[in-house]
Amino acid sequence: MGSGAIRRRFALGLAVLTASGLLAVAAPGEAQAAASASCPGRKVRTLPFSTGTVLVYKRGGYVCAVTVTKKPGVKRKMSVSVQARGSRPVVDEGRFAYHAGPVMVHAGRRCVWLKGRVGQGSVSSGWILC
Repeated sequence: MGSGAIRRRFALGLAVLTASGLLAVAAPGEAQAAASASCPGRKVRTLPFSTGTVLVYKRGGYVCAVTVTKKPGVKRKMSVSVQARGSRPVVDEGRFAYHAGPVMVHAGRRCVWLKGRVGQGSVSSGWILC
């Protein structure tokens, strides 16, 4: 392969990376709200429902969750709840425009139950991450 072909492939790759970066920066709604409401750790679950999504993160023995609306900017009733088995749930609820939470519990190796609500839509995970 000649140096001209290598330069063209490099330029194409750079253009694709630049375009994808610009799209990520310009992404509306859920991605922007999630970025501003993120929890520490790595994302381990995404629990979608009709009006939003619960994003679940884990780091060490801690589990953190955020409920993100599908239609940001309008205040509506939202909530997020995380409960480690054998403990009481930790809840954030109210009227929010972008997200409820984050809420975090120390679960260790115990199962957790997550709930999220935006307006009339909701999700309940059952015992997960055992």
